[in-house]
Amino acid sequence: MRSTPSRRLCAAALLVASVLAPMAAVPATAGTTGPAGTAVHLAGDGRHGQDECPPDGLGRRMNARLDKAIEGVRREAGIPGVAVGLWMPGKGCYVRATGVADTATREPMTTDLYTRIGSETKTFTVTALLKLVDDGRIRLDDPISHYVDGVPNGHRITLRHLAEMRSGLFPYTADPDFVHDLLSNPSRSFAPREVLAYGYKHKNTFAPGKQFQYSNSNLILLGLVIEKVSGQPAADFIRERVLHPAHLHHTTFPSGPEFPEPHPRGYTNQTLSGKVEDSTDWNPSWGWTAGAMISNMHDLRRWAKIVATGELLSPQTQKERLRTLPTGYPGTSYGLGIFKSDGWIGHNGSIPGYESVTVYLPSQKATLVVQLNTDITHDGVEPSSLVGRAITEIVTPDNIYDRPVPPR
Repeated sequence: MRSTPSRRLCAAALLVASVLAPMAAVPATAGTTGPAGTAVHLAGDGRHGQDECPPDGLGRRMNARLDKAIEGVRREAGIPGVAVGLWMPGKGCYVRATGVADTATREPMTTDLYTRIGSETKTFTVTALLKLVDDGRIRLDDPISHYVDGVPNGHRITLRHLAEMRSGLFPYTADPDFVHDLLSNPSRSFAPREVLAYGYKHKNTFAPGKQFQYSNSNLILLGLVIEKVSGQPAADFIRERVLHPAHLHHTTFPSGPEFPEPHPRGYTNQTLSGKVEDSTDWNPSWGWTAGAMISNMHDLRRWAKIVATGELLSPQTQKERLRTLPTGYPGTSYGLGIFKSDGWIGHNGSIPGYESVTVYLPSQKATLVVQLNTDITHDGVEPSSLVGRAITEIVTPDNIYDRPVPPR
């Protein structure tokens, strides 16, 4: 059964999909030898010193268990390359990569690469929105109609509904015409109101606040609110009010397909033919404030704690952010642009060719970052979830990260 691209674009929704053929191990000379002779590439090339982790990491035995588990998932799911960063105060750290960044050249995956972070963009967008709340310029319970015209049922849908994924607006990425138009020309540039129009062709799926439905339309609208209220392009406001104060110097909001070096090649089967293609240079403008951003492990490590602890926000606003509601799946709830998965707080990201996870576990002050160069599902599960689950089953068995399929 082939996956339907409209169900997966810039989201965490999953269907059964074909997968890449398992990649052969890269030469062991590139790192230390892991399970079955696989090369494991350690952090510490000098580019981001504070992310370096000593070879003993979490201890030889724990490192070996993690090496084996991650490589097992990578091979089974056909993931080309995986980079993982895990920091557990008082216990140690684990920062390693395995597999390849480029399936043609066999260049190894490393832990210092930039990747497209897809829906992790939502954490930055909602943080920017909440900065406006703290400034007293907007209120979460304002209707979207106060800021953006033409939104179906906009007089009843609040900014809170949008940030909580409870608006009932049809997700534009599920519209067949949008999928065809994007995949027919992946280099095309889309404007925010242009993508919203694809979703507006459909009736709203439920009354505001009645249930959870993951919809990129919600975050595009919040981007327009940021622009309306701030008088700045959303990317500029996010850069000035979020990225700079957070000292995230390796996180960008591209206006087109530009991609900082170094980065891995990305591979997807979200294509018109269903065949695997290199999507590295596809234009992410269609994802805009819902999914266009780029980052690396260094910044994502910092960002995980900032989002979970509210360093950039007032205590009251952070309390609002962390008031999560059920998604319909046990163990997982969603707040204002963040989710909780068995105690882990943060978000995952998926965009054609790339997936990521950035989460923080307050009970242990632990941070987990996962970066992949494919979004091709395995047995209906996104590969980043498989990796995240394999890791947390070992290191935090009482708190297992598992991002389920959200309802569509």
